Formats: sequence, C-alpha cells, structure tokens
Amino acid sequence: MATSDSGIRVFLFDVDGTLIWAHGAGRRSLNKAMAAVYGVPPAHEEYDTRGKTDPRIVYDVMHLAGVPDDVIYARLQSCFEAYVRLLEELINDGHPVEALPGISELVRALSARGDSLVGLLTGNIESGARAKLRPTGLLPLFSVGAYGSDDADRRQLPVIARERVRALTGLDIPYKHILIIGDTPLDVDCARACGAKAVAVATGQHSYGELASCSPDLLFTDFSDVTAALHALTQQ
Repeated sequence: MATSDSGIRVFLFDVDGTLIWAHGAGRRSLNKAMAAVYGVPPAHEEYDTRGKTDPRIVYDVMHLAGVPDDVIYARLQSCFEAYVRLLEELINDGHPVEALPGISELVRALSARGDSLVGLLTGNIESGARAKLRPTGLLPLFSVGAYGSDDADRRQLPVIARERVRALTGLDIPYKHILIIGDTPLDVDCARACGAKAVAVATGQHSYGELASCSPDLLFTDFSDVTAALHALTQQ
C-alpha cells in the first residue's frame, strides 16, 4: 500500500523554454510533419502554441486549416511518427539544442538529493521530449514524466505524474509537495488546478512581468544563480 511522506519533494520541469532552447527544431519538424501527413500547410500564424500540448497544437492548427476532425484524429499517430523522425534527423545533423542558464547544475543538484525526485511535465509527446533532451545529457536524471502524449489537456498531466511517482516509489506525495516548473502562464495554471506549487521562470517567450501577473509561488528571471534557486525550491 502506498504511503505518504511529507519529506519528499517532486520537481516536475517543462522542457521547451524551461530546460532547453532548441532553436525552433520542434516547431519546424512539426510543421513539416503536419504538411506531409495532412496534405495542407499549417495555418497558424496567429495561433499561440506556447504552453500547449503537441496533440492540442496539431488539432487546433489542422482545424484552422480546414481538415475535418475525424481525419485529424485518424492521422494523428502518423503525424507524430513523422514529427519525431524529422526532429531526430534535424538534431542529429547538428541543429543546436542548448540547456538554459543554470539548468544542468540545478537538475543535477536536485537529482542528487535524497529528499527530492526530479521529473518532467511537458506538452511534448514523450518521444519528442526525449529527442530534445538527449543532446544535453540530462535525460537520465528525470525519474518520471507526464507528457502531451498522455493527455492533450495539460491540467490532467499532474495526476498522471503523481501516479507514476507512486508506482516508482510507493509513496503518495501530496500535491503541496509537488513543484511544477515552467515558463508559461499555462504551466502556472496547471499547478493551480491541482494544488501543486507553481514555479515560473522567464527563460521562454513570456516576460517576467507577464509571469508575475499569474502570481506563481516562485518566479525566477532564470536559474543562473544555482545556489539561490536550489535554496528557494527546496524550501517550498
């Protein structure tokens, strides 16, 4: 039977704009995959992809392009298979993927602590997240994950992550001891929806001021001051 342990903190990181900057590799590869699989160019100049899950993006963008819903869903798996293939080819050909300031040191420090468990909570499909993180060397440090491929609704991902933590550790970690770390208002909303701690960092495409207006529990410009960030995160 799972037990609760208030001494353990779970740190769930978003990927793009929080852990890494992939210089548009994901967007470029997904656009090509959608065009190839659905036969129409993505019509999303005005569509805000920030913080959205990959399935949500594909549905919304192809819907805007006039593709019928049944066709969108029927070809979704093929679209993601093409996307990951294109993404891996692009990265293997030398397209840059950079860990953001302080991230490598922070993730390694958290994962080395006996009272912490580090994982992912991202709108990326799992295979896409792994492809993006692999060049950084950080992928083995993430013990659990919840992904866009698990649910198109980002608000459902904390439940999935918590269940996977329980399966891994045998512990029922309360949401108040789970920190969801991301760079968009939707990451803050995701944490608020389940009662987790919301940690925002302005290393993505939202400004510090935009994130501050969401009232996260913690807000960072970036994680370059690793000592200060580690202290603040582990005191939550």
